[in-house]
Amino acid sequence: MSVNKEVKRITTHILQEMKNRGEKIAMLTAYDFSMAAIVDNAGMDIILVGDSASNVMAGHETTLPITLDQMIYHASSVVRAAKRALVIVDLPFGSYQGNSKEALASAIRIMKEAGAHGVKLEGGVEIAESVTRILTAGIPVMGHLGLTPQSIYKFGTYTVRAKEEAEAAKLKEDALKLQELGCFGVVLEKIPAKLAAEVSQSLNIPTIGIGAGQHCDGQVLVIHDMLGINKGFKPRFLRQYAGLFDVMNDAISNYVGDVKAKNFPNRKEEY
Repeated sequence: MSVNKEVKRITTHILQEMKNRGEKIAMLTAYDFSMAAIVDNAGMDIILVGDSASNVMAGHETTLPITLDQMIYHASSVVRAAKRALVIVDLPFGSYQGNSKEALASAIRIMKEAGAHGVKLEGGVEIAESVTRILTAGIPVMGHLGLTPQSIYKFGTYTVRAKEEAEAAKLKEDALKLQELGCFGVVLEKIPAKLAAEVSQSLNIPTIGIGAGQHCDGQVLVIHDMLGINKGFKPRFLRQYAGLFDVMNDAISNYVGDVKAKNFPNRKEEY
């Protein structure tokens, strides 16, 4: 089902209104023009140009290697396709941590060169200065707490975060701090559903969950995961809405077979 094409652009203000009236927010990743056009046409509220491009587009083990230039390339491709969705772009590892001037410069490049509508940063109080500086320039910022994949070597595992009381308390504190600084929303990744519900209720701004239960104000998945393009990745939080790996594999195998058997192209496919 595609939505009404006349719908105006989703804005951070519209997302806030959605939370206020209890309407859930749908968010998916996209990294290229063709995929983003399909995602946008299907009625997505937010398209995230995630640093998960490092994994699904470039084949890296973690999100750390992707560069700011590469993120801008992916983001500009997505922006050209998105007519309705708000396009948010991850600031990649090394482009904002520990240096708020660099954080601002990175965010400005994403906004100017890619035409994006906002940026997402991982972390809480420790990145407060960077968040503030970016917001001062009028750039919308989305936070990201819980499992923050850019810190994977610090965690040492992709397991659920904030199960212990101390980490849960810090996450709540970080979420309130991000709201206080002026973030328009926060992604909560791989934390207990009960904690995500508490955080979502305590905040005025929307929360977007991934592996954080049903009580967040919205949900996000990586598009390659939910379409079943990635064969092996099946965490508990993932619902696969298609099995495109098999569909594409069969189509490509048939093409190879037809070429080898001299069945393609046939007479009708000639000029």
